[in-house]
Amino acid sequence: MGTPVIANMEDASSTPQPDVLAALRGIVGHRHVLTTAGATRRFRRGYRFGEGAAEAVVRPGTLLELWQVFETCIRAGRIVIVQAANTGLTGGSTPNGDDYDRPVVVINTLRIDAIHPIGEGHQVVCLAGATLDRLERTLARFGREPHSVIGSSCIGASVVGGVCNNSGGSLVQRGPAYTEYALFGRVDADGVPRLVNHLGIELGDDPREILRRVQVGDFRPQDIEETPRGASDADYAERVRDVDADTPARHNADPDRLFEASGSAGKVLALAVRLDTFARADASAVFYIGTNEPADLTRLRREMLSNLETLPVAAEYMHRDCYDLARRYGKDTFLAIQALGTRRIGALFALKSRFDAFIEAIGILPRFLGDRLLQRANTLFPEHLPRRMNAFRDRFEHHLILKASGPGVREARDWLASRWTGDGRAFFECTPAEGTKAMLHRFAAAGAAVRYRAVHAETVEDIVALDIALRRNDQDWVETLPTDIAASTVHRLYYGHFFCHVFHQDYIVARGHDPVALEHRMLALLDRRRAAYPAEHNVGHLYKGGPAQIAHFRKLDPCNCMNPGIGGASRRAGWVCEIEDKSPI
Repeated sequence: MGTPVIANMEDASSTPQPDVLAALRGIVGHRHVLTTAGATRRFRRGYRFGEGAAEAVVRPGTLLELWQVFETCIRAGRIVIVQAANTGLTGGSTPNGDDYDRPVVVINTLRIDAIHPIGEGHQVVCLAGATLDRLERTLARFGREPHSVIGSSCIGASVVGGVCNNSGGSLVQRGPAYTEYALFGRVDADGVPRLVNHLGIELGDDPREILRRVQVGDFRPQDIEETPRGASDADYAERVRDVDADTPARHNADPDRLFEASGSAGKVLALAVRLDTFARADASAVFYIGTNEPADLTRLRREMLSNLETLPVAAEYMHRDCYDLARRYGKDTFLAIQALGTRRIGALFALKSRFDAFIEAIGILPRFLGDRLLQRANTLFPEHLPRRMNAFRDRFEHHLILKASGPGVREARDWLASRWTGDGRAFFECTPAEGTKAMLHRFAAAGAAVRYRAVHAETVEDIVALDIALRRNDQDWVETLPTDIAASTVHRLYYGHFFCHVFHQDYIVARGHDPVALEHRMLALLDRRRAAYPAEHNVGHLYKGGPAQIAHFRKLDPCNCMNPGIGGASRRAGWVCEIEDKSPI
């Protein structure tokens, strides 16, 4: 596996606290150490949830700078929170509040975005800030694909972030992001930062040389060991086919998918990961499926997973209410991706965040002005969804977007033609343009609740956003809420990865109702259904970590100086118990 552990660099010395900012500026340059509220806002505030105070946000440009920043902060007694694109939905890559027991420094890794293909692109080494979009483009010339396509890549999510958060994805065959091969920094019980090379690449013993070689991809074929252990979740396709199993196919706290950087949730400094890639799908087809009976989709899922020789590529579910809100409040996201591709979306989110920070600093203009202006701009554009999709919206409550490739196209087409007949259900095979738009619409749904909250702030208290994994044999997948809970919500959005039995459930809570209390009640209902949660977005500061997760965190970070408080655990140095439980769930 290469040199397993390399101690801290020999010339590192303890940095007096008053000199921390000066030391950080000496490493990365003045312009990459941000300290003002406006400059740090987009790094301190989560995409959907979470916000807190930070002494500084530091943006290193190389792995060596990243390591030196990390070491400086740890030796100065700082809490370190590492983030890339900050696209998480549970607040796990930002500070949470301003009552930590030590100053917080956020390290943003997006400037360190190199990707090094291995073996004609069959594997890759991705550095800390490499994005899924960049990985997709890098692999295109090899005819390969990453673990996840479109979904998270639309908003610039990072490869390493996906691994650290056990992120799922929309692709039926590939499971959660996972690897046992990583280069990472950790802080041992003695408080000393150490570099760990488990990339399976022989890089020598000198820390600076290791970081330099990984930075530029300076390794030869003979330096690269085979990967007898996992560089992906290789058995997921078999697991998802077991439709009679009484457990979820995947969920965030699965003990079998917690390994060093994988599932670390920011408890180590992940510098680089080594991952498998996948052959790009052959000629594909998208089928748009509608029904008014959930039992129809239950039968479809069970029969296709059990009997089709070739697994479908994706099977994305949307309820009609979600379709409607995404159609109206996700339109600008849809149009931006359609016009610009995923490459520029991250930059657009950053631009909007800077605009929002400027408006907040002025203090006299309406809140969420950026969202309100974008929503108003939506009305200037014509209908963006295909006519046949909108016709299905009028006819059917439940929608499924099924994508198949290679021989799976004929299998899916034949099954639907022979089995998806009768009143109350129908399907059509999309044109290439319709298929692309159907998938874009599904992924625009993820931000629809956030936009609705901003535009209707006077009637909305907040959003309760859950992502859940049902048991593979659970046929009762449609949620029925008690009347009083339903009455406290303005809208309820249901969408997800149907064949994986992973669902996203966004509840827009009406003004005057307590979202935290509501969430507690909803989770109690999920417990009775034996659902697992979260399914793919990690615990962040919204969920309590399971016993295996918390044990994983404590093993990785015995000093509790990396992203403390994650999963509702202690925020204090040395894992000292807190008087008050800070986790809302």
